[in-house]
Amino acid sequence: MNRFVSTFESSIDARGRVSVPASFRAVLDRDAATFGDIGGIYCYPSLDAPALDAGSERLARKIDSLLNDLPEYSDERDQLSVALYGNVQILSIDGDGRIVIPQGLREHAGLDRRVTFVGLGDKFQIWSPEVFIERDRLAREKVKAHRKLFDAGRRLAHGEPEERRDDRPGGSSGGASDGEGSARE
Repeated sequence: MNRFVSTFESSIDARGRVSVPASFRAVLDRDAATFGDIGGIYCYPSLDAPALDAGSERLARKIDSLLNDLPEYSDERDQLSVALYGNVQILSIDGDGRIVIPQGLREHAGLDRRVTFVGLGDKFQIWSPEVFIERDRLAREKVKAHRKLFDAGRRLAHGEPEERRDDRPGGSSGGASDGEGSARE
């Protein structure tokens, strides 16, 4: 696995120590071998949620790519640099697979006794479990409400005409199946 996937809940102690999920550490180790070892995890307050964004050098390279798309010396580039890199802390992983989340980061995410690690592919987030439950519920509702838009976009990307929709009255379009129909919700 070369992506951060799944959701894990863990305890955090009074000093801010928490065990990073083993599968996340495996991705971090692979990224260290591929991109170079940064000596820990890049971690910063999420820009749009009461959570922490975290990852490896791969995450830093994505941030660099975003910044490189903006004009040099522009306010937008400077603001994004400050918001992301200006607030990054590199968290070291100890021999037991734990990190210490500094007090300021814990306060931003409202972390107390439990944390939830959420894989997001190239990065992961750290949430208060109670807050993440609501975020997850809202995300699922939004995806469900927009699923038909995603399906229509997929059909258009594959060159299928709009009238070949599988969800019209009477059932399927009669065309070849892409193998996804029964797996979607």
